[in-house]
Amino acid sequence: MSLPHVHQIRVYWEDTDAGGIVYHSNYLNFAERARTEMVRQLGLKQSDLAADGQGHVFAVRRAEIDFLKSAKLDDLLQVETNVTQVAGASMELAQTIRRLDDGAVLACLHIKLAFIGLADGRPARIPAWMKDKLRDLESERR
Repeated sequence: MSLPHVHQIRVYWEDTDAGGIVYHSNYLNFAERARTEMVRQLGLKQSDLAADGQGHVFAVRRAEIDFLKSAKLDDLLQVETNVTQVAGASMELAQTIRRLDDGAVLACLHIKLAFIGLADGRPARIPAWMKDKLRDLESERR
C-alpha cells in the first residue's frame, strides 16, 4: 500500500462565511488543489496535458463528500490523497481533509475523474506511461 500524497492549505478569510467557518464548496477547491499538486509531483503539468486546448484533461465525473466537522479561519489543513483505482479512461481517489492542530477529520471525499479530450469532450484512454505513474500511487484503500 502506497502512502497518500499530502498537501497543506491555510484557511484564509476568502474561504469562509461571515462567521469565519469554511464555506462548504471550498472543500472541493482544497481537494482540487491537492490533486493538482499530486499530478505535478509526478512530473505532469496539467497545462502541458491540455496542450493549448487540443490535448486532454482529467475532469471530475463524480464527487461524494461527507462533511464531518467545520474548518475555521486560520486553520492549517492537510489534504491526503490516495489513488484507489486507475482504469482505462478514469481514475478514482479517496481524499481526507483534516485540521493539523488536533488531527480532526473534517471531510472525506471520493472522487472519480474521467480523462477526456478537450477537442471533443469525449473520454479517452489514459496513456500507458501516465497509468504507470498513477499506479505507483495506487493504494488498497477504497
